[in-house]
Amino acid sequence: MKIYLYGMICGSNSFKLDAFPEPDEYSEIQQYARFIGGETGTCATVLSSLSAEVRIDGTHIGRSTAQLTRDFYRDKQVDLGSLTFDDSFEGLEDYVIITGSDRTPFGRFAHFFGEYYNSGIKHWNAPKETDIAWCDFAAIDEFFGEDSQSAAEMCVRLGKPYVTIDCKYDSYIHRHAAVDVISGEGLKMHYGDVSREEMFPRYAENTNGLTIITNGGNELLYGRKGEPVKTFQPFRVEVASTLGAGDTFKAGCTYALANGMSDDELVRFASACAGVAISRYPMQLDPPKLREIQELIIR
Repeated sequence: MKIYLYGMICGSNSFKLDAFPEPDEYSEIQQYARFIGGETGTCATVLSSLSAEVRIDGTHIGRSTAQLTRDFYRDKQVDLGSLTFDDSFEGLEDYVIITGSDRTPFGRFAHFFGEYYNSGIKHWNAPKETDIAWCDFAAIDEFFGEDSQSAAEMCVRLGKPYVTIDCKYDSYIHRHAAVDVISGEGLKMHYGDVSREEMFPRYAENTNGLTIITNGGNELLYGRKGEPVKTFQPFRVEVASTLGAGDTFKAGCTYALANGMSDDELVRFASACAGVAISRYPMQLDPPKLREIQELIIR
């Protein structure tokens, strides 16, 4: 199973606290972890844990994250050969405060993209057709604009099914995706306060692929063009941290697609994958195993 991932890869610094700090108040750090995150970085970690052969590309790896990236993936089936390691670039990192099911991320992503839109400085690679030709399946983050669409166009041209996330319903990436997973945050980013019940038909009718609209730990919607919308209640687990839950769900969808699962089986598998992930901290250092996912499904 060869899977190509294109998108966001960054260093991630997570702080698990006993409580969110109030202004001018102290809060104790229970645990701290540093690892590779981002939608593509986390997806690669999970898919490697599920024994997929993975190749990643996207964000340039800067000075602050170069050694971390090499060390983090050293024992994983993740090919870093397509990445650009750029010593002139500081590197992209985020910082996340976590207390149980709540988390607050912060970083310099607006600055990262602002450099490109204001000055033309782009700290990510364009996708390479040779990488997409190599894979059997792909997953594409939509955040890199024309480059993300280019990755989708190559997949279509070469007949490689792909999973994507948080696209607009009228975008090329959504229309041609095998699976598009839209989060509540993604809907709000694109369409404000329009409800997911109102948006689902627009998504489903604009693709031949599977549309999934998640809602955190609440009931999700899924289905295809011309079919009744279906619902699924995510698995109930004791939550240690929700960091990486959505990225793990995407990884589960990609694995299920590559293994020929039906729509119902895919949604169940991806939900169980995310369920295992949120039951531990830090998940990125102990990603879900296939046995654990299967056990949660039949529990």
